[in-house]
Amino acid sequence: MSRAKQNVSDTCSKPAIAPALLRWWKTHGRKDLPWQQDPTPYRVWVSEVMLQQTQVVTVERYFDRFIAAFPDVTALANATADEVLHLWSGLGYYRRGRNLHCVARMVCDQYGGVLPTNYDELLKLPGIGRSTAGAILALSAGQRVPILDGNVRRVLLRVHGIEDWPGSAPVAKRLWSLAEVSTPRRRVAQYTQAIMDLGATVCTGRKPNCERCPLASICVARAFGRVSRIPARRNRKSRPRKTTVLALAIVDNRVLLEKRPPSGIWGGLWSFPELPDASAVSQWCQALFGRTPSATTAWPVVSHSFSHFDLDIMPVEITVDDADGRCVDDSRWLWYNIDTPAKIGLAAPVEQLLQAIGDRT
Repeated sequence: MSRAKQNVSDTCSKPAIAPALLRWWKTHGRKDLPWQQDPTPYRVWVSEVMLQQTQVVTVERYFDRFIAAFPDVTALANATADEVLHLWSGLGYYRRGRNLHCVARMVCDQYGGVLPTNYDELLKLPGIGRSTAGAILALSAGQRVPILDGNVRRVLLRVHGIEDWPGSAPVAKRLWSLAEVSTPRRRVAQYTQAIMDLGATVCTGRKPNCERCPLASICVARAFGRVSRIPARRNRKSRPRKTTVLALAIVDNRVLLEKRPPSGIWGGLWSFPELPDASAVSQWCQALFGRTPSATTAWPVVSHSFSHFDLDIMPVEITVDDADGRCVDDSRWLWYNIDTPAKIGLAAPVEQLLQAIGDRT
C-alpha cells in the first residue's frame, strides 16, 4: 500500500508537531517582517496575496510602499485601477492586484469597509481561497483555522512521508486533514507563522537543512532517505514558447501605449500595442495614424517567462510622420512621457523597454 493511501489516522498517531515547532520558532522564527507588525486582517490579507507564488524577499520591497499608499480597505477601494497596478508593477501575477482592488470595493459596498473575520464570508471574495482565508484569521485574530500554502504543504508531505503528487485531489484532501489536526488550540498565530517559517527557511524545496529541523526525529521522509523525492513532481510536457511583436511608436520623448483588456496576459496594464507579426506593422500604422511608417527598426528580442509558457517579444520601433496628437481616446491610448512618466500599471518587459527608450533619448 502506498503511503498516500494510508488513513490519516495512521500518520496522525505520531507526536504532535506544534510543541516542537513553537519552541523552534521562539528562537529561530521570523518576527520582523513588515506585515507582522500590527497584523490587522487587512495587512495580513495584502501580504498573503502578495506572497502567493512570490518570495518573501521580493514582497518586502513592495508591501510597505503599497500600505503607505493604501493604508486601509477604504483607501484601496477609492483608488483607480491604474494606481493599484502601478504599485503592483514588477510583482507579477497581476490578477492578484486586480482582485485586491475588486475585493476592497466589495468590502466597502457589502461589509461597511471592514474585511470579514468569518471564514465562510472570506471565501466568497475573489482571490481568497482556503489557505489565504485561514492565514488572515489565524495570523490576525488567532482563530483556529488551518492553512496549506506551499511551505506548509512541503513540511507535511515530508513529515508524513507522502510520496504521491500533492496536486491530486486525494492527496490534497489528506493534506488538509493533516493541517487541521496539526493546528493547536492555543498560540495559533505563532504556530501558523512557525510552520510557514520552517518551510521557507529549513524544510526548503532545494537543499533542505534537516540537521536544523525541529521535526527531524519524527520525519518519515528523513528516516527513509526520501527527502529529495518529496514533494513529488508532476510529469510535465516541455514548456511552449510563443512569440509576439510589440510596436514602439516613438515621437521625441513620448511613446504610444495601449491599455490591455481587463482579463488575460497583463490584464488591465498598459503595454506597447501588440501585433500578430512584423508584416502587420504597415497596415496597423495606416489604420491608426492614417499613413504608413516612414521607417521601422527591429530591436533585439526580449524573452519573458510566464507560469505556463515562455514568450519571445520582438520590439519594432516605428517612425510615423505627424503621429503625435493622434489616438486621443484616453481610455485606451496614452502618449507616455519618458521624462515625466504617468503612474500606471506596467508589465516588467514593458518597463524594461521603456527604460531602454529613456536611456537612448
